[in-house]
Amino acid sequence: MEIVIGISGASGSAYGIRLLEVLSKTDIMAHLVITRAAKQIIEIETDYELSYVEGLADALYDENEFTAPIASGSHRFAGMIVAPCSMKTLGEIAGGMSDNLLGRAADVCLKEKRKLVLMPRETPLNQIHLENMLKLEKAGAIILPACPGFYSRPKTLDDLINSMAGRALDLIGIDNEVYKRWK
Repeated sequence: MEIVIGISGASGSAYGIRLLEVLSKTDIMAHLVITRAAKQIIEIETDYELSYVEGLADALYDENEFTAPIASGSHRFAGMIVAPCSMKTLGEIAGGMSDNLLGRAADVCLKEKRKLVLMPRETPLNQIHLENMLKLEKAGAIILPACPGFYSRPKTLDDLINSMAGRALDLIGIDNEVYKRWK
């Protein structure tokens, strides 16, 4: 199985990093696209070195690398998770714009009817954000706002990050034990 992980420039890069950490311990091939803005956010929000994050992926692509296999519908990959998904990225995907590889791979998922999980991390939301999310949901995307549950009584930030990463993996069809489930 192959999965694409996209990390866009929204706050919450820890979600995408945790997904990569989990996938790196499996036999699932992780393709990674990190936008230029996301690279800056990783430096601002985390203690991770960019080389560590990139090293978690099996395949790494520059956001302008339109010759990457994941830019084509003929390349078989199971789906994509964009975590976090900025409103800029969400709007471009909703509008059918593919000005970078992250947007193109998401477009491939929609046109090929593959799973696409978008984890928007913005608040509050305006009408345009909501309309774009509805448009994408109608097109087949799964909208997973970065809103962790508290029924598991999280004790650390990692607990909250794990709950969202685990939910994203569930939605794309990957069994995991990353978070405490409802009993």
